[in-house]
Amino acid sequence: MGGIGNLRRMSLQWNLADLFEATADAVPDRTAIVCGDRRFTYRELDERATRLANHLAARGIGRGDHVGLYLYNGPEYVEGTFAAYKLGAVPINVNYRYVEGELAYLFDNADLRALVHGREFVDRIAHVAAEAPGLTVFVAVEDGTDTDLARIGATEYEEALAGASGDRAFAPRSEEDLYILYTGGTTGMPKGVMWHQRDFFLSTLGPLLAMGGEMPDTPEAFVQKAVDGGGTVSMPIAPLMHGAALWVAMMTLFAGNTLVLSSSRKMDPHEIWSTVERERIMSISLVGDAMARPLIEALDDDGATYDLSGFFVIGSGGAILSPAVKARIAERLPSVMVIDSLGASETGYQGTNAGTDAEGRPRFAMGEHTTVLDDDNRPVAPGSGVVGRLARGGYVPLGYYKDPEKTASVFAEFEGKRWVLPGDMAMIEADGTITLLGRGSVSINSGGEKIFPEEVESALKSHPDVFDVVVVGVPDERWGERVAAVVKPRPGSQPGVEALAEHCHTLLARYKAPREVHLVDEIVRSPSGKADYRWAKARATGQA
Repeated sequence: MGGIGNLRRMSLQWNLADLFEATADAVPDRTAIVCGDRRFTYRELDERATRLANHLAARGIGRGDHVGLYLYNGPEYVEGTFAAYKLGAVPINVNYRYVEGELAYLFDNADLRALVHGREFVDRIAHVAAEAPGLTVFVAVEDGTDTDLARIGATEYEEALAGASGDRAFAPRSEEDLYILYTGGTTGMPKGVMWHQRDFFLSTLGPLLAMGGEMPDTPEAFVQKAVDGGGTVSMPIAPLMHGAALWVAMMTLFAGNTLVLSSSRKMDPHEIWSTVERERIMSISLVGDAMARPLIEALDDDGATYDLSGFFVIGSGGAILSPAVKARIAERLPSVMVIDSLGASETGYQGTNAGTDAEGRPRFAMGEHTTVLDDDNRPVAPGSGVVGRLARGGYVPLGYYKDPEKTASVFAEFEGKRWVLPGDMAMIEADGTITLLGRGSVSINSGGEKIFPEEVESALKSHPDVFDVVVVGVPDERWGERVAAVVKPRPGSQPGVEALAEHCHTLLARYKAPREVHLVDEIVRSPSGKADYRWAKARATGQA
């Protein structure tokens, strides 16, 4: 295809469904998505999403309604996302690890009207559906189980598509249609971050798509860029219910490229490398060390001989890669570029790693809309050494869904400008880069000194006996809190507190070193790889 003259609309909006349909119209015969032995072109993917949208519409789902996606990775997750957007409805990510209490809270808090879900979840859904009386429409994706769909009145997914129209007969959509991402964070129940689609695209997807070049200033220009480009094959490793993975999926499709998804329920490093080899994947995205370390170390296993000659990029978002893991990647895959990006559900994309400071803390090159604010919400001076709260201005979310109190605590105004402050503490260096210290909500106060777990974790991960670690503060009668490390050691190793503390002394101030170590078989993390600090504190204090 050489142009976008066949676009359905005379002019496009910054609307996610509009952009997806325009891209599908412009490059209909390119491969859009691959998952196992299933492959769909852009035309096929768009038609399947349209059919699902029309099925939902026939069941009463329309503009502004919330559609839950309770699924493992697969084409149906992408189809469900764009089906909702086509209707002007809002897809809601549902964590497939949630137990019934958490599901009941989310179904109610998110005001779900419809749910696209794995068949295996029917019994769990049936137990909590009464907590969300507005939830009446269910579409079940086959997964090899034989749970009775009649328990909740669900329609089988492919049956729903087969019985619905493939025609786009949708009402006009808006740039102010909502994008909502539910985020669990490290504490508390999940919260729905609300964006206008225009602000979300221009804050996050657009800058990431244009990384290394100038960002097009119109939706049509983005579609034309997809027409002129294409050919890249990308694979997000994390679950699509995690924002960073879904952002990569959206970017891949808006760029006219090929999205590859794993059908495995758990991360299998060798399955991933086999897929990279088979599909000639050029880039993968993951979430921090929890995914990168086992992935890169699997290349040293017996029989791990993969042709990775077409593999060029590892991107990390949602958690920062430690210097030790970056060094291991560089050693094992010297021709692969590592891109460590900073962002959050509340901020979207903020910046790209620009090295480390003298203490090994990550520094990021930020955009013009990111700064550090002091306690009075005033920007701190570059090079002042003042520790403040990382803040994002410009295109920012509307707030948290149905939570004005939390919205007021995270969003602030100063001199007529609105900022979002998700909780990260940071400093602005003299050259304008920003040193990230860590999340204030999990910082440790020991004798009046503030210690950020992330910097201690990074130091400990460089010890040869440590495979994974989470650092927390535990009560201390003298100091208020002391540093405790919950460590998954390498096989055959039993690192003690003296050895690990001495190792930290070579990298950090002495008061930051762990004063106790708890060895565990596994570190509990979210499906996206983020540390569960509540679990780690319970483990360190004997309450797990």
